[in-house]
Amino acid sequence: MRSDYLFTSESVSEGHPDKVSDQISDAIVDLFLAKDPEARIACETLTTTQLVVLAGEIRGKGIMDEAGNWAPGVKEEVEKAARDTVKRIGYEQDGFHWETLRFENNLHPQSAHIAQGVDASGNKDEGAGDQGIMFGYAADDTPDLMPATLYYSHKILEQMAADRHSGKAPFLEPDAKSQVTLRYEGSKAVAATAIVVSTQHGKGYDEGDKEAELHAYVKQVVADVIPSGLLSDETVYHINPTGSFEIGGPDGDAGLTGRKIIVDTYGGAAPHGGGAFSGKDPTKVDRSAAYITRYLAKNIVAAGLAQRVTIQLAYAIGVSKPLSLYVDTHGTGTVGDDRIEQAIMSIPKLGGLTPRGIRTHLKLNKPIYQKTAAYGHFGRKPEGDFFPWERTDLVDDLKAALA
Repeated sequence: MRSDYLFTSESVSEGHPDKVSDQISDAIVDLFLAKDPEARIACETLTTTQLVVLAGEIRGKGIMDEAGNWAPGVKEEVEKAARDTVKRIGYEQDGFHWETLRFENNLHPQSAHIAQGVDASGNKDEGAGDQGIMFGYAADDTPDLMPATLYYSHKILEQMAADRHSGKAPFLEPDAKSQVTLRYEGSKAVAATAIVVSTQHGKGYDEGDKEAELHAYVKQVVADVIPSGLLSDETVYHINPTGSFEIGGPDGDAGLTGRKIIVDTYGGAAPHGGGAFSGKDPTKVDRSAAYITRYLAKNIVAAGLAQRVTIQLAYAIGVSKPLSLYVDTHGTGTVGDDRIEQAIMSIPKLGGLTPRGIRTHLKLNKPIYQKTAAYGHFGRKPEGDFFPWERTDLVDDLKAALA
């Protein structure tokens, strides 16, 4: 590793147009999984000025039949879930309003040819919902074992959203972006060199005293989030560097599901297989295998087997067993990477990392996904059924397998 370098990660708020789309897609996933835990869902969302459009393929009991006929009342529930999501985020603007926006639902039945390849039948186990490669990562940068640059970027926007919802910062509107640059010595962050925050704001907060109030507020949030030892007089702030940011959200820029995959994962600190998570049920390994690789990586670091680790899994559509498992501890491991790979595959509760084994171990067939669709899928606190891939309950199994 380089001994002295800069690294940057960005985050976007729940009101960013792409994140609005992600949250609507995952609201639909939760709605359908609550009706049928074995539902198949691929829901894409487009948001733009006063318009939300759904498209994709679905299948599930009590949802839609093979001819494309909706079960009674479900089509109305889909529209309500979309509008309620926009309302919760806080959009009540002329250009995007939860109550008056136009809504189009173009969801249709899943391809029978995909279904026959993926579903379990006879002696055939459930296969992966698509081919692809998925990556997981963990590092001892933060208590949640996430890259510090992304962790702080998320936390800045989470705090701003909380203040907006509570009324503490009434001048804020839902759309916002952040970016944090840290200087590293070895593997440790030693200084925040640059902070970028662009936030949609109320009228008049782009000049004079109101602009100064907004800037002071943002700097205070940064000071509350980032450890004081990383901030100094040399830290450079760029707050709304383009000037005015009154028009935002889907009215300012169209949003699509799955366009913020680096924000969703590791902020560029680790590879990404390319597949998005939101809008997909857990038979899609784009989602479930990315969750299990994060789970494995976090437990490896939590077990003291490495300071930093990247894991890759690969699948073929319709095939249950993974094609490959790759572990890289980047020279920080206390045992060989090949031994960790062997240990993972030897733990019975992981089910050989098949799609069904992953879903069973992490209990993924539940309506738990809308919470994942803003401020990252990883580095979150596991609570009840939510974020089970963030638990460190595999530590003892890994140690035993390596004994």
